[in-house]
Amino acid sequence: MNFNTLSNAAIAAELGNRLERLRLQHNLTQQALSAEIGITPKSYRQLVAGGGKLENMIAALRALNALDQLDNFLPAPPPSPLEQLKLQGKQRQRARQKQYPKGSQNHDQNRIEEQGLDW
Repeated sequence: MNFNTLSNAAIAAELGNRLERLRLQHNLTQQALSAEIGITPKSYRQLVAGGGKLENMIAALRALNALDQLDNFLPAPPPSPLEQLKLQGKQRQRARQKQYPKGSQNHDQNRIEEQGLDW
């Protein structure tokens, strides 16, 4: 659904319709859900019609075990590029040559000697 083409009232009504469908999926009456979230049935009907308080919508989602839907509704913004760099910490810039343990018998055999140098 393209919410950009809808008015604010139409978007609120669509959210109310989705809440009502969710209530029906849980097989709850309007009276039972409104009692569970602590509002009157009339307030619940206003909520479904696109009115009502955001707190009541959150309470209804909590009662329907659908509170995780709020992340879809308004996801947390990603960190800025500067914050991402700070979170990454210091990154390696160079590679280190492999150090052989001292006293190893193979130390002299594994050593790379350059040809023609005698110093």
